[in-house]
Amino acid sequence: MAFRSVALPGIGTKYELETDNGDTLAIVYLQNGRIQLYSSPSSGETCAVELTNPESRRLGSVLSGAIMEAEDEGVEIAFSALADLRISVHTYPVSRTIEGMSIAKLAIRSRTGASVIAVSRGAKHMINPHPEFVFETGDTVVVIGEADQLKTFERTILEK
Repeated sequence: MAFRSVALPGIGTKYELETDNGDTLAIVYLQNGRIQLYSSPSSGETCAVELTNPESRRLGSVLSGAIMEAEDEGVEIAFSALADLRISVHTYPVSRTIEGMSIAKLAIRSRTGASVIAVSRGAKHMINPHPEFVFETGDTVVVIGEADQLKTFERTILEK
């Protein structure tokens, strides 16, 4: 397996990976922010795809072992060194059922095992909100835990 990078003046940077089978994958980061992915199998025709930044991050997450859920914003992370450890992170829109309630009053961690790690309110993002943080309709909450803890969060907190 060979890996190399090449500066492309006026264009961007190209990274190439040649596999043990003789196939080549090339990723070009263009100066305009776009990303191009090229596949050149040793036995066939070259294929090219242009990706947006979110698309390339999603693909990178999948290739690195994170499992993305296509229908909503969630990810399950599996660590190669700890094969039995899987952590789920998911975003949820705040419903009217918890509007005006704090993280502490809802007792999210003790009732579900999941933890609120961030809340987005318009253009403002609060990382690791304090227990007295009060939810408003329109907020998006980021919750972390095991998959079953997130299901419990959905049933116990969001579907009251």
